[in-house]
Amino acid sequence: MTPIVSLVATLVISLMVTRIGAVAFQLTGLSQEVARFQARSAFSGVGFTTNEAEKIVNHPVRRKIAALLMLAGNLGIAFVIASIIAAVTSIGPGNTVLQFVLLISGLGVLYIIGTRPWVDQTISRIIEWALLKWTTLDVRDYVSLLHLADGYVVLELVVNDTDWIANRSLTEAALSAEGVLVLGLHRASGKYIGSPNGQTMVKVGDTLSLYGPIDRLEELDIRQKGYMGDRAHRIAVATQTEQIRDQEEEEVETEDKSAVSDS
Repeated sequence: MTPIVSLVATLVISLMVTRIGAVAFQLTGLSQEVARFQARSAFSGVGFTTNEAEKIVNHPVRRKIAALLMLAGNLGIAFVIASIIAAVTSIGPGNTVLQFVLLISGLGVLYIIGTRPWVDQTISRIIEWALLKWTTLDVRDYVSLLHLADGYVVLELVVNDTDWIANRSLTEAALSAEGVLVLGLHRASGKYIGSPNGQTMVKVGDTLSLYGPIDRLEELDIRQKGYMGDRAHRIAVATQTEQIRDQEEEEVETEDKSAVSDS
C-alpha cells in the first residue's frame, strides 16, 4: 500500500510544483498559456528552443524559477520511477484490489486538480498569495496595464539586414504613425535601451519590443527594404490615420446622442 500512496503523492506534488512555477512565471509578466507551457517544459527537462524559452533565459527572475523547476523535475522523475518499481514489486495476491482502488482514487484526484476550472482558480489564487507574501517577484499585471485584448499584443522583432526598419532611426521609421509603440530595444551586445527616443538607431541584430495591433506587427516583421517596404509603411500610416478619424467621429456621435438623451 505504501508504494502506491507514495506514487500518487509524488504525482500530486509534481503537478503542484509545475502549477507554482507557472503562476510564478505569470507574475513576471508572461501570459498564462506561455507560463504553463514553459513551467512544464522546465520541470520535464524537455527544453524546447522557442522564442518563449529565450524570454525565460534572458530574464534573471524567470531563469531562477526555471532552474528550480528543473531541479525539482529531476528529483521528481527519479522518485516516480522508484515508486512505480516499488509498487509493481509489492503487488501480492491479497492486496491487489486495495492497491488498484488506491491508484484509481489518486488518479481521480489528479484529474480533478488538472481539469476543473474552479479548482485551478482556487489553487492559482492560493499560490499567487503565497508567492506575493514570501517572495519578491515582479508582480505587475502587464496584460491589464497594456490592455492586451482586441487584437493588441506585445511582440519581439529581431532585426535582419534585409528588414525595412534596419539602419533607420525611430524618427525616420515613424512606427507610432502606424499605431506601433517601441517599448524597448535589446542590442546584439546585450545592452538594453528602455523607452528609446527618436534618435535611437535600429541596427541589424537588435531585438525590438513592440506594442500594437497583431496584424500590423506581423506585417512589419516581414516588411523588406526597398520600394515595396516604403509603400507598405505609407499604407499602414494611412490606415492608422483613417482608424483614428473613425474613432473620433464615433466618439463625437456618442457624445451627441448622450447630450440629446440628457436634454
